[in-house]
Amino acid sequence: MMPAWETRPKGGRPSVEARGMPGGILFVLYTAIPWERLPFEVAGCLGMTCWRRLRTWQDAGLWDNIHRHMLDRLSLARQIDWSRASVDASCVPVKRGATDRGRTRPTAASRTPSATSWSTVPAFLSPSS
Repeated sequence: MMPAWETRPKGGRPSVEARGMPGGILFVLYTAIPWERLPFEVAGCLGMTCWRRLRTWQDAGLWDNIHRHMLDRLSLARQIDWSRASVDASCVPVKRGATDRGRTRPTAASRTPSATSWSTVPAFLSPSS
């Protein structure tokens, strides 16, 4: 699934094998260390090389493709409990042809006293001189 790494037309240093890069990327993200401090032994390359490859893969949509592929495989193996899934309403499109936005729940203040009511605050203020 990883895109092929193009060679440079003017030559230069050969590109690094991508096999160890996901391990290096995950190591940095898990430990929260700076990219410059990634041990060479973890990914087989420098941390900045891993960071550049991460950025390139993100721009190419690799992580979205991997996520979809994993969801497809888990779904086929019946390893996902879709009854516990939820959807954020901000990403659900409006049905076609819908003109009415529907009823909105009122958000006005209620008549019950608030736990953070202003009347409780003066008790914690220091007396003025």
